[in-house]
Amino acid sequence: MNVGQAARRSGLPAKTIRYYEEIGLIAPQRAGNGYRAYSDQDLHFLTFLKRARGLGFSIDECRQLMALYRDKERASQDVRDIAVSHVAAIDDKIAELQSMRAVLNKLILACRGDQRPDCPILNDIAGAR
Repeated sequence: MNVGQAARRSGLPAKTIRYYEEIGLIAPQRAGNGYRAYSDQDLHFLTFLKRARGLGFSIDECRQLMALYRDKERASQDVRDIAVSHVAAIDDKIAELQSMRAVLNKLILACRGDQRPDCPILNDIAGAR
């Protein structure tokens, strides 16, 4: 199948598929005319990558997961370690977002939201005290 068909079947944009090839995550065969020829296995790997990216794994983590997925002698502990590390990063991001929300809510409460030009939100962003 060509890149357009692979895109439709995997749910990924063709540009993303080409990028994954460029960075070595997938390696489709080339037809006699030089066009990419995606196999069912390539499609399976693309679907795998879509799901992994949807779970927030980085490209590097996807590379590691793909290598482990392809390695039938892998230790599941290696996969688990990547997932545990990823959850810890998600937890850190959640804490950071909650902190940002708390600061913004405090600033919103301090803002009168009227026609006057003074604005505690802008003052805080500008570093004014």
